[in-house]
Amino acid sequence: MKASVIEMFLVLLVTGVHSNKETSKKIKRPKLTVPQINCDVKAGKIINPEFIVKCPAGCQDPKFHVYGTDVYASYSSVCGAAVHSGVLDNSGGKILVRKVAGLSGYKGSYSNGVQSLSLPRWRESFIVLESKPKKGVTYPSALTYSSSKSPAAQAGKCSHTTKAYQRPPIPATTAQSVTLMQLLAVTVAVATPTILPRPSPSAASTTSIPRPEPVGQRSQEMGIQRQHPSGAAFQKPVRADVGLGEMDSWKPGSVLLDEGRVPKEELSTQSLEPVPLGDPNCKIDLSFLIDGSTSIGKRRFRIQKQLLAGVAQALDIGPAGPLMGVVQYGDNPATHFNLKTHMNSGDLKTAIEKITQRGGLSNVGRAISFVTKNFFSKANGNRSSAPNVVVVMVDGWPTDKVEEASRLARESGINIFFITIEGAAENEKQYVVEPNFANKAVCRTNGFYSFHVQSWFGLHKTLQPLVKRVCDTDRLACSKTCLNSADIGFVIDGSSSVGTGNFRTVLQFVTNLTKEFEISDTDTRIGAVQYTYEQRLEFGFDQYSSKPDILNAIKRVGYWSGGTSTGAAINFALEQLFKKSKPNKRKLMILITDGRSYDDVRIPAMAAHLKGVITYAIGVAWAAQEELEVIATHPARDHSFFVDEFDNLYQYIPRIIQNICTEFNSQPRN
Repeated sequence: MKASVIEMFLVLLVTGVHSNKETSKKIKRPKLTVPQINCDVKAGKIINPEFIVKCPAGCQDPKFHVYGTDVYASYSSVCGAAVHSGVLDNSGGKILVRKVAGLSGYKGSYSNGVQSLSLPRWRESFIVLESKPKKGVTYPSALTYSSSKSPAAQAGKCSHTTKAYQRPPIPATTAQSVTLMQLLAVTVAVATPTILPRPSPSAASTTSIPRPEPVGQRSQEMGIQRQHPSGAAFQKPVRADVGLGEMDSWKPGSVLLDEGRVPKEELSTQSLEPVPLGDPNCKIDLSFLIDGSTSIGKRRFRIQKQLLAGVAQALDIGPAGPLMGVVQYGDNPATHFNLKTHMNSGDLKTAIEKITQRGGLSNVGRAISFVTKNFFSKANGNRSSAPNVVVVMVDGWPTDKVEEASRLARESGINIFFITIEGAAENEKQYVVEPNFANKAVCRTNGFYSFHVQSWFGLHKTLQPLVKRVCDTDRLACSKTCLNSADIGFVIDGSSSVGTGNFRTVLQFVTNLTKEFEISDTDTRIGAVQYTYEQRLEFGFDQYSSKPDILNAIKRVGYWSGGTSTGAAINFALEQLFKKSKPNKRKLMILITDGRSYDDVRIPAMAAHLKGVITYAIGVAWAAQEELEVIATHPARDHSFFVDEFDNLYQYIPRIIQNICTEFNSQPRN
């Protein structure tokens, strides 16, 4: 009897091993399919801590609410956040979503056609990245959604909602020893399927959700039930498709937000790996221009990289804080990595260590031009809400001129810092292409943007002061440009001589001018006054904070009709518009009229000049040119314009913008 039992076990052993081998040959890794979600799906309803999804078109719609900037509360629409962040446009596409820890507050902003909202706090956040999978990581081909009801409530559901039992896969043969009793248990389990027990509420609440695993490690994806080492079975959260009725039945509680009462997300209690978000007090987009010229030598190039690694560590890199890229120059510049390549200090330091010297000349001017035109773009991770900073490192002196390239960079809103090491000796100064090149390049010549190091061995001493200065965003003066730092008040003649048709042409002119500026509550702001004998505030500087809202407000302005009291209109604009202008804003008044004023304009115009308001006077048809010159800021030739017909107003838009920017950029740099 004993012999027959042993023989039976041996037969089972041979059969099981052979079956495992055959099964392992037949199993093929399924091709990863990217799940598609709708615009209204919120990150908090998806349990997976990291996943790739495909968003449809049309998620820019304001009904899909988004909370936060760069780092979003999980109550946000996933696809709406992707559009707001700039990873997607309104046509949709694939994105990578990574869950991170909750924040104590989320700041709303307008970006890429989406107005995100502010939120006091939330228990879970997420960031959106381009859909480039990490090597060695498997992403889920189907998403796991949080259950619409508690486990206790689900236990009483009808049987038709229960998922059918699926046979667990037979694992491939491993080198581990298998006892006859374990083999018998597996064989019996395969031969006799049983009904899986429902997990108790306590078991369900403690189930942890695994992060994406490296390729080659089998997770829970192939079966519902897995065996714990202790012998107890646990069940993976049930997968559900987007849009199932059971998801629609979810009814959360509510929490008081700044936009009113909105539902509070029922988040799972999964533990998340801490993901570095970066220092929010130093939110800058930083490019290092490093010297790779032949003259620097390998040893000094290595010292240069050590400074970069130290800066990367000190800055606390992350999506809610500073981001950093590196460009090396020699004969020609080349980008090693852009702003979105590395999202934490550790990865950035590793990448810096791998940089090798290119050699060549020291063409700094060419490198600055390259960065201005190519580096700070949305495709490279540039964020409209973060100042652009360039730190240029120069061994000795450049072999080309930097002044013109640096001027264009400053006018583009780039804050240039220079670190010069071991400058030209007295007998070498004859070879310097552009004397005093650092002062011609930096954002301001007050010493804040310049470092001079006598020896490469003292370079490390610049680390702390450099980090402190680049993070002092209030002093990054070149972030302010002619297009993002003004309060612009349009004063529009609505008298009877204008007529309805011409008034619409004037509004189109105002619209086209407005489109040229960067509009937000922290950038350029727009207000408008219409006047006849009387005056009317159409909208103030603080009423609209996005370009679409401003453009819609301009369209809604109605024609008034009446007389022409331009002097009274200027006084009204000073009191109702510019009195509420921010102290750090340039004040620009753009007045458009088609006739001579019935009242005096000299005293109001002088009052505007004394209050620092720069006035552009634009006359059409019957406007008096000498009156326009009185109203306009000196020199009148740059601030007063006359056209004979309303339809020709558009021709002056480029010149007006050019004059505004030329005047802004001619300010002293000390």
